[in-house]
Amino acid sequence: MSKIIITCAITGSIHTPSMSPYLPITADEITEHSIGAAEAGAAILHLHARDPNDGRPSAAPEHFNAFLPRIKQNCDAVLNLTTGGSATMTLDQRLAAPLQAEPEMCSLNMGSMNFALYPAAAKITEWKYDWEQPFLENSDDLIFKNTPRDMAHVMTEMGTKRGARFEFECYEVGHLYMLKHFVDRGLVRAPLFIQFVFGVLGGIGPDPENLTHMKAIADKLFGETYTFSVLAAGRHQMPLITMSAILGGHVRVGLEDSLMISRGTLAQTNAEQVAKIRRIVEDLGRTVATPAEARAMLHLKGGDATAI
Repeated sequence: MSKIIITCAITGSIHTPSMSPYLPITADEITEHSIGAAEAGAAILHLHARDPNDGRPSAAPEHFNAFLPRIKQNCDAVLNLTTGGSATMTLDQRLAAPLQAEPEMCSLNMGSMNFALYPAAAKITEWKYDWEQPFLENSDDLIFKNTPRDMAHVMTEMGTKRGARFEFECYEVGHLYMLKHFVDRGLVRAPLFIQFVFGVLGGIGPDPENLTHMKAIADKLFGETYTFSVLAAGRHQMPLITMSAILGGHVRVGLEDSLMISRGTLAQTNAEQVAKIRRIVEDLGRTVATPAEARAMLHLKGGDATAI
């Protein structure tokens, strides 16, 4: 099997500060967690920003700029900026920081979908900030909008014009067919890096047979022109990404996807999750890719070609 790429999603926009005191919020925290994850073996860092005053998801370039240069100066990991941001943001807001930073990689959600976070609100008894409870509870009437026109715009602005490659986030089988549509249109080119996403309410469920099905359909649509990675929400994180490693895929960990390091125990750093999956995949006989090897595998333009 080829070398395995570990991606670490540092903070995301789904979890809220009341869920874990270890969720990185400030630029200092995001920087520290990112460097630690890279030192533990993450070749790619998937990055969101937050308002440092209350932990609210943020698309503001100044919030990204507070940590991006510092991370780049202190590690060689690939910096992968979200274009998904949060379902509460407009497309222009979501793209503001990536357009300015011109990163090597961006994430790209491959379709509009329900993004239901509201069940998490029932598990919280004490709220740290007043925005958190309505943010979660109102997601029962929230659609993450990413139409074909939106996706084509991102592919053109970030890919064609700025040379970024994509982490194509596919939350269900239909998203694979949408990606094939854009391949056929010539808006994206091989090699494709597809992130299978499991366990978000509104997307495909975290069942092992769904992973084998997603891989079978991707094999059918893309043949040898793609490589896949897996992320899974919450308690499903480690079992499904371990399955990905067994099947020859790559893996994604991080506090964006799960706040836990084991059942009943909160992860205190992103590096803990990176170290845990590294031990697992190396025990399976896989070799962890360095950032340089990940860049070569995914045909990235290199950190020197960014505006970070």
